[in-house]
Amino acid sequence: MQSRDAAQRSRKCMNQIPLPDSARAERPEADEVRDDKTRQIAPDVAYRQIAIVNVIFFGPPGAGDGQWVLIDAGVTGSASAIRSAAQARFGQTGRPSAIILTHGHFDHVGSLERLAAEWDVPVYAHRLEHPYLDGTTSYPPADPGVGGGLMALLSPLYPTRPIDVSPRLRALPDDHSIPGMPGWHWLHTPGHSPGHVSLWRNADRLLIAGDAFVTTKQESVYAAVTQAPEMHGPPMYFTPDWPSARQSVLDLAALGPETVVTGHGQAMQGAAMRSALTHLAERFEDIAVPKHGRYAL
Repeated sequence: MQSRDAAQRSRKCMNQIPLPDSARAERPEADEVRDDKTRQIAPDVAYRQIAIVNVIFFGPPGAGDGQWVLIDAGVTGSASAIRSAAQARFGQTGRPSAIILTHGHFDHVGSLERLAAEWDVPVYAHRLEHPYLDGTTSYPPADPGVGGGLMALLSPLYPTRPIDVSPRLRALPDDHSIPGMPGWHWLHTPGHSPGHVSLWRNADRLLIAGDAFVTTKQESVYAAVTQAPEMHGPPMYFTPDWPSARQSVLDLAALGPETVVTGHGQAMQGAAMRSALTHLAERFEDIAVPKHGRYAL
């Protein structure tokens, strides 16, 4: 008979898919040459970790005002860091052409109202996400009993109330194109939120996944801050629709991305990343879905 300790170790392993250092998509030596504090993963794609979340910058260095796009807007208090990175990377005042949202959770829109007003730019999101962005509807309550980490235990304290950027809020185009991002298209990847989207560029198979899946154990404070690399499903404490979340991961894995950057964790690339993502998709219920809690199946 399997011992209790062995069973616990087995269950723990089921919830972790390690990613090797060789799968990291970053180039620290090249990043050090620039002074924008971002991690560049393609000539026109870079991201910056601010606190527990990534914000993503699309556009080549030196592009100038109105020639780049911000994807997501970080936590409250990150506007200055986003602004300074944009000015250093793109030059001039650092004003984008638009802000694209993968979804509207507090850690992705914390500086949105301030930046959208300051830059006076449109904010694009899936129509199903608009109620959380126009002051209409709060997100469902968090599920603090899942994931086993301090981030999860503290989740009832995280804001779920809507923000209001309605004067600048726009729907993503029905043809799945993305304003200001030629060659990209958006994919509806619900589960973590009703209107969650991921962004895909087929030319180099680059995926901006949002929180459809992440590359660190976001339920853990240590992992959230250090971005210890592991392949995980969406953050458990804020995911209410697990059947949709599973289908979204299956759809993204089927694309066979070469490089992925997620809302939490380091950007990853290559065969080891794809293998881990495929494993997550195939064993999603065992690995990602909580066995108990408010939204458990």
